[in-house]
Amino acid sequence: MAWVILFVAALFEVGWAVGLKYSNGFTRLWPSVWTIGAMVTSLFLLATAVRTIPLGTGYAVWTGIGAVGTAILGIWLFGEPTSVWRVVCLLLIVGGVVGLKFTV
Repeated sequence: MAWVILFVAALFEVGWAVGLKYSNGFTRLWPSVWTIGAMVTSLFLLATAVRTIPLGTGYAVWTGIGAVGTAILGIWLFGEPTSVWRVVCLLLIVGGVVGLKFTV
């Protein structure tokens, strides 16, 4: 169950990272409220998950999923550049996350 909680925490991390763009530096009220809510939820769920999962593993998986998810949404939503090397680097992060999951 801790891994499911960690995955949901990482999804909220993606949500708040993308929310930072929509909040325009916390100058827009409702996007800012949703972004802060996602931050609090993400950290709470991460803290819950690392009660069971080793801290280093949990944090690395959380940030890895967050980084990959945010990069993908940046490409999709905001037209950020896509290159072969960028995709290769994202796949390396995914490989590291999967590796950490299966070595615990």
